[in-house]
Amino acid sequence: MAGQRSRPRSKIARPAITHLRRTHKKKYTQFPLIPDALKALNRDAWLLFLTRFTRLFAYGLISVVLVFYLVGIGLSESQTGLLLTLTLIGDTAISLFLTTRADRVGRRRMLIIGALLMAAAGLVFAITRNFFWLVVAGTIGVISPSGNEVGPFLSIEQAALSHIVSDRARTEVFAWYTLTGSFATALGALVGGTLSQALQKTAMSPVSGYRAVVVLYGVLGVVLALLFTRVSRDAEVSPSEPGAASGFARLFGIHKSRGVVAKLSALFAVDAFAGGFVVQSFAAYWFYLRFGVNPATLGVIFFWANILSGISALLASRLAARFGLIRTMVLTHLPSNILLLLVPLMPNLRLAVLVLLARFSISQMDVPTRQSYTMAVVSPEERSAAAGITGVARTTGAAISPLFVGFLFAHPALINIPFYIAGALKILYDVVLYKEFVSTKPPEEKA
Repeated sequence: MAGQRSRPRSKIARPAITHLRRTHKKKYTQFPLIPDALKALNRDAWLLFLTRFTRLFAYGLISVVLVFYLVGIGLSESQTGLLLTLTLIGDTAISLFLTTRADRVGRRRMLIIGALLMAAAGLVFAITRNFFWLVVAGTIGVISPSGNEVGPFLSIEQAALSHIVSDRARTEVFAWYTLTGSFATALGALVGGTLSQALQKTAMSPVSGYRAVVVLYGVLGVVLALLFTRVSRDAEVSPSEPGAASGFARLFGIHKSRGVVAKLSALFAVDAFAGGFVVQSFAAYWFYLRFGVNPATLGVIFFWANILSGISALLASRLAARFGLIRTMVLTHLPSNILLLLVPLMPNLRLAVLVLLARFSISQMDVPTRQSYTMAVVSPEERSAAAGITGVARTTGAAISPLFVGFLFAHPALINIPFYIAGALKILYDVVLYKEFVSTKPPEEKA
């Protein structure tokens, strides 16, 4: 009898239980590995993540071999430093021109132009040894000697992303956006170093191996332009928004927020100037001069360095939710700068690499928090201009440093000095930033 009673109950209950389990599974485990902040992103947002990955992969690719290539084709260390300075100055001018017109002329159009300039720069660098034409290509085109963002791309993409996410999700989305770039830079550095080293084992000369990497950089510029053509009109600023109509009438789109943007720009310029003393290209060259490290090994070192920095960005969003954006920026940046000061004091390669990796593991926590904070404390209709102006300030600061680094690297006894200058200035930046902005809170912290 018991068996007869249980059979009908199982026929009725089993489909219901199965349905509940499927519903529960669908509701709570669909896309389990994707954070909630990313699930709400639309097609254009995911496409912007892809363009960032492509671009930063190209930047990482060339950053490890660029100084080797330029020295290999006959430039001195001082000429190389001058070229990189002029390159970053040119990137600054191009960025300012394109970002301040992006809302009026079209974000997608400006991004495509930037990508084509990137492709052109890579092509000219690959085909000429003439210093004059290299300066022209580097100044007009887009080349990243540091592996970091240059040109108009980041500012326009940040403004677009800020329109489609909530205030509370913004920092987390920017953290994942930063991680995407860090992983791409790391992978690019690994591929650039490995590829050039592998080509040198064939009949190719070292310079030809480096040139192949530069050509690939130009090709990726073309790929980037094609990807930007797929961005829809939904990413553009609506004509009804003030930012699209009054970009030039109010100081390049800044009116209400000009005081905040001016202070942030000045501080970001100091931070970038300091960082320019230890850009990835020169840091890689320092390891070569100090310890004789080959490009393939350098690619591995900076692969893991960028991976660690990207992962740290995710932790930054959680710390910011608890302690606030400014406190997170400062309290994570200070220890990283102390570690930066310690790198040249290490007596051997292993310890120098360990300190460098420890520094990278916390050095980029201020990146998504800085970007999110800038977007939060300016008016929504001024975000593109604010991102462009602060980005130009950073590029301007970073553009000046390589000129001094080239001089210091030309003298073997002075190759450690860039680390000391960078660390000291960055600590000063942290202290002033905290003093000036700790009381200026973004909307999500006021709530």
